[in-house]
Amino acid sequence: MNTSLREGGDKMLSALLLLSLLSAWVHPAYSLYFHIGETEKKCFIEEIPDETMVIGKYSTQLWDKQTNSFLPATPGLGMHVEIKDPDTKIILSRQYGSDGRFTFTSHTPGEHQICLHSNSTKMALFAGGKLRVHLDIQVGEHTNNYPEIAAKDKLTELQLRVRQLLDQVEQIQKEQNYQRYREERFRMTSESTNQRVLWWSIAQTLILLITGIWQMKHLKGFFEAKKLV
Repeated sequence: MNTSLREGGDKMLSALLLLSLLSAWVHPAYSLYFHIGETEKKCFIEEIPDETMVIGKYSTQLWDKQTNSFLPATPGLGMHVEIKDPDTKIILSRQYGSDGRFTFTSHTPGEHQICLHSNSTKMALFAGGKLRVHLDIQVGEHTNNYPEIAAKDKLTELQLRVRQLLDQVEQIQKEQNYQRYREERFRMTSESTNQRVLWWSIAQTLILLITGIWQMKHLKGFFEAKKLV
């Protein structure tokens, strides 16, 4: 019986490890930084399933010529954040400060465009300089603050882990649905392309036949006019 329990525990541990690996592969949170100049706009493309929450956090640093280094930007410097869904519909367009946090939920699966640019009314603050923007994007279950959830719902460590796994499974299901959606769109595009190629081939064949018949009639008329036939 101890052997059976040990085998059952090993299977459960393997399942937990597999779910953890899958959750790390599916839309992990990532951070990056980039430089922008005056009136410059930077955009990023993020493939997001439908009904998925996304949280973005950013902070800015201003290039200081005296110290030759980046320093925290002044509060007067603002950043404009604009987000478009796969149908190029604007779902978020808002002005933030030098440090900010934006949140949105996707309602259409596909490529979402996240764009940031500096506040054009505050250009005098770093005219001719550079601005470094640190951007952190979290998608799906990575947006959940599990310590806060555990404290609020009074969850034990095991209950919290189960909650995390359930959220990860839900996100994996969304990713699978999105991949099926992409496959369906690709299949429809392939079928449409194949039909166009088929009709174009038929059109080319008809054009060649019509041209050949016209040439034969023209040559026949030419020979008859010359009394060669």
